Amino acid sequence: MVDLDDLYGDSILDHCRHPRNHGRVEGPDISGRAVNPFCGDEVDVQVAVDSGRISRVGVQAAGCSINQASASMLSETLAGKTVEEIQDLSALFRRVMGGSEPSDEELLRLGGLSALLGVQRFPVRIKCSLLAWSALGEGIEDYRKQLAV
Repeated sequence: MVDLDDLYGDSILDHCRHPRNHGRVEGPDISGRAVNPFCGDEVDVQVAVDSGRISRVGVQAAGCSINQASASMLSETLAGKTVEEIQDLSALFRRVMGGSEPSDEELLRLGGLSALLGVQRFPVRIKCSLLAWSALGEGIEDYRKQLAV
């Protein structure tokens, strides 16, 4: 029997009820938007980069609690990291949410995001946990294109 506590743990509920970094970042270096047309979840992400590191993050998520909590957790995770570190973490998070068993080192790298690992047991909800990461990924692609010009 699958326990709903695996899906709606205390950390997830806290992030949903009290989203972190909910305000918009004006003039972001990185911005992205993602929508899940099947359920209506939406996420907007704005990121400011100073001296090669993430200095400010804003996320606005609407929809289910998993989507909102994941966006809030993502916003806390980005602070102080480089874009490359974020891309590596995103790849790890996607791999683990896809069913890969994380090593102890990988669990440490995931930090607070590990609260979302119970979502793996609910395959239909995995996309909800990844939506903010998709918005961020699109924003990073655009950012890298701008830097290349």
